[in-house]
This record gives sequence, C-alpha cells and structure tokens, in this order.
Amino acid sequence: MAPGTRRGSIDILPWMELTEQYEWRGRRVRWAAAGEGPPVVFCHGTPWSSWVWQPFAEALAREFTVYLWDMPGYGSSSKDAGHRVSLDVQGELLADLLGLWGLNRAHVVAHDYGGAVSLRAHLLHGAQYASLALVDVVALAPWGSEFFRLVRDNADVFSALPSAVHDGALRAYVTGASHSGLDDEQLESLLAPWRGPEGQPAFYRQIAQADQAYTDEVEPRYPSLDIPVLVAWGTEDTWIPVDRAHKLAELIPGARLELIENAGHLIQLDAPIPLATTLHRWLGDQARDS
Repeated sequence: MAPGTRRGSIDILPWMELTEQYEWRGRRVRWAAAGEGPPVVFCHGTPWSSWVWQPFAEALAREFTVYLWDMPGYGSSSKDAGHRVSLDVQGELLADLLGLWGLNRAHVVAHDYGGAVSLRAHLLHGAQYASLALVDVVALAPWGSEFFRLVRDNADVFSALPSAVHDGALRAYVTGASHSGLDDEQLESLLAPWRGPEGQPAFYRQIAQADQAYTDEVEPRYPSLDIPVLVAWGTEDTWIPVDRAHKLAELIPGARLELIENAGHLIQLDAPIPLATTLHRWLGDQARDS
C-alpha cells in the first residue's frame, strides 16, 4: 500500500509530511493531521522536530486523530532571524494552534522543550487538555548545560563557524542525546535542519534564547494541575536525569510515573517499542475515561 493511501477511513502515512501551513505573527508554522478519533497533539523539543514523533503518530492514527507540528525555528517551519523562538513565544503559539484546529480538550504528548511549551500553554494561556504526557521534559530548574551558556554568550561567533566545524560540533551534541546510539539515517535526519546558511545560525539562535525564567514562571503552578498527567522518562537520560522525573511526578497531583529502561534523552529512538506501548496504554486509558 503506497504512502498516502487509505485503509477504511484512516490515512496510512508512513512518514507524515507537514503539508499544511499556519501564518502566525509573521512566522510560518508547518503542520499535518491524520486519522480519526480523539485528538492527540505531539510537541517536540530541541534541537529536534516533529520527525521524532512521526512513527508514533502514524501508529496511533488508527485510533486517534494525530497532529504534528514544527515549532518556528525548528524543522520545516520558518527560521527567520528576526523572530524570537523562545519558550514564551512557543507556548502562546501552541494555545493558538489548538484554537485553529478547533481542539478544546486534546490529549497532548510532549518531549523536551515541548513539555515547557505545553505546560505554559495550559497554565498561562488557557489551553485545555484532556490529558498531558510529559516525556523527558524540560520543566524543572536547573536546566541548561555549559554548552548552552557558552552559546548564549557567543551566539554570533558560533553562527560564523566554518560549516565543517559546525557539523562536527552538532554531530557530537546530537549523538550525546542517545543511550543506545544512532544509525546513519537517524543522525542525518536529526542534523539536516541545522545545516546551511539558514540552519546553522538558527541552531545557535534557539540555544541563545533558552532561558530558565520561562519554566521558573510556571513551576510553582504544577501542584495546581487538575488534568491526568503521565511522566515518562528514560532511565539513562544524561541530558535531563531521571531524578527530575520523580520530582516532577511528586509535584503534580495524581501523576502517573513510568520509567523506561535503557533509554536516554532521545527515548523515541532508544526505546521505541516500550515508549509506544506506554503511550498507547496511557492514551487508551484516558480515552475510555473521558
């Protein structure tokens, strides 16, 4: 069966292309939707794109309507130098995107920065969720590595690096997010958006705009969350260690904690089957209870 064909009334899209575009405050946001059933919105983090969620969205499209989108500054969305891409902007955008899609109570699945984005959209901008799955997320202080701080202070210098030097630094940085290791195809898919005259400066801009203040603003509100929350984490995550999972689950009333063995920060690639099983079980439980 060829990509884009239909089985029954459900789109079968082995790799969902972000064919739709939303113009938002001058930014071009690429997105796609497929399937039918309760809505599930996936939020990616940094320095990733919706690509990390595509196989999960494809599998779930048999039971859910799935939405993928690339944040401005990432993936196939616009990377204009004059547009801020910080967490406060992305949180406002997510709330508006849900309005565009007509979703009042979607199930949201978020990874890395997507956690902070989805939490800000809900706690500050009125976005309503049926449930929230937080997967190895940026949510608790302190965060931001020495590399982040170095880039923040020297973003223009890094943007001007020779492309070969940039590629080496980027490759080493991305590879460090996986516990089990990335194959050549996976690595190339993750690196591609950050190459060239547009991608290289965009990579360093988004790091330079990373600011813990945007999670400090909402962290005191986590105990007020009154929606079902799953906290899922790779036990071998060296970017955001697993102790943050325990702390986050303790802060959120009634949160379910699921730890996934032998998975690093790129849990989607390190442990796809355990993560898919965890998310399917979670979403199925929430759909039945709603």
